[in-house]
Amino acid sequence: MASKFKNLLGKSQYLAPVLSGLLLLITLNGCGPHSSALAVAESPPFFHDDGNSKDLLTASQHQLSYLDRLDKGKDIVVGNRSYSPEELKNSLAAFIEIITLNLTPAEQDQLIREKFTVYQAAGRHGSAAKQLLVTGYYEPLLQGSLNKDPPFIYPLYAPPNDLIIQSSASGGMEIGRLEPAQGSTLQPYWTREEIDSSSLLHGHELVYLKDRFDAFLLHVQGSGRIQLPNGEIRAIRYRANNGHPYSSIGKLLVDKKVLTLAEADVQAIRDYLGKLPDGEVSKILYHNRRYIFFGWGSGKNPRGSTGLPLTPERSVAIDGAVLPMPTIAYLVTRRPVFNNDGSISHWVPLRRFVLPQDTGSAIKGAGRVDFFWGSGSYAEKAAGKMKEPGKLYFLIKKD
Repeated sequence: MASKFKNLLGKSQYLAPVLSGLLLLITLNGCGPHSSALAVAESPPFFHDDGNSKDLLTASQHQLSYLDRLDKGKDIVVGNRSYSPEELKNSLAAFIEIITLNLTPAEQDQLIREKFTVYQAAGRHGSAAKQLLVTGYYEPLLQGSLNKDPPFIYPLYAPPNDLIIQSSASGGMEIGRLEPAQGSTLQPYWTREEIDSSSLLHGHELVYLKDRFDAFLLHVQGSGRIQLPNGEIRAIRYRANNGHPYSSIGKLLVDKKVLTLAEADVQAIRDYLGKLPDGEVSKILYHNRRYIFFGWGSGKNPRGSTGLPLTPERSVAIDGAVLPMPTIAYLVTRRPVFNNDGSISHWVPLRRFVLPQDTGSAIKGAGRVDFFWGSGSYAEKAAGKMKEPGKLYFLIKKD
């Protein structure tokens, strides 16, 4: 659910419950239900972790608190098995015990293979190698003002009074507004174009940004930090959305052959839009009808859709409808190394235990994972460039 924001290719949320990368400002199809989304790995990787062990412990302990909140009578399907929350909690506790031992990489790998069943995500459709698309997201720091004072003229809104979010007859959620002439029938809420081209939400302005594209990206990201003119920095967090589906402008530009898939990162999209007249920019941004509403948050890390604080370089977003959230996972992909001018020098392997703690509206199926980079210069650049192949494994303690 928290830019360049993610990979404009597509994510929006909590970084939002629904919604943590620009993840593909390009949305890709995933695969079916749990039974086909996971299978016991035929060739598990060598379980070497190249990240910060303290952060791994922190994220794992957060995951324990999530398991404590789950309905004790509701099993979680992993592959062709069902596990109770208590079994998954015991599995995570066993993993925490292993990572707190002073083991060599070879000893750790051996112990994990002995103690855990390793499942592998099926990956994207047609991928015999079970490869996923790995994107990244981060928490941006943007300049803003509490008053509409040029150049700060692009508002972010708090949830408006006429936004209605309620349970539907099918047990899901429905979002909309009521029109007096339509009685009690819920009408679709205003679209991005309707909101941005009018004063419909006047009075609900939370803060103003000076860059229109930054405001749009924060809608995709769902979370960030705002530095006010007096130097104060405030966290801003996702609160709600207008109920319309997310549409990727990155995919739109690729489909129009304006950019290639390889080119379509945040900076390339920003550069392209910067050359267009305002009217053309509006048409592209209005392609994404979804609109995000915000509120001020604490100064701590943003929270994912599970309600847990996201741990930089340890938390990931997956599709919780097909992959198991309350588990430990292992990600195999690569990350960029940058030159001083911000260009990519080369890529190096990324081998990391991660915790599924977020979801995203563009993270669909067993072929997508979004890696939370945190905040800062490297996080911004890495999140903007990540569109990498990878593999994702899940660990469950053996009976």
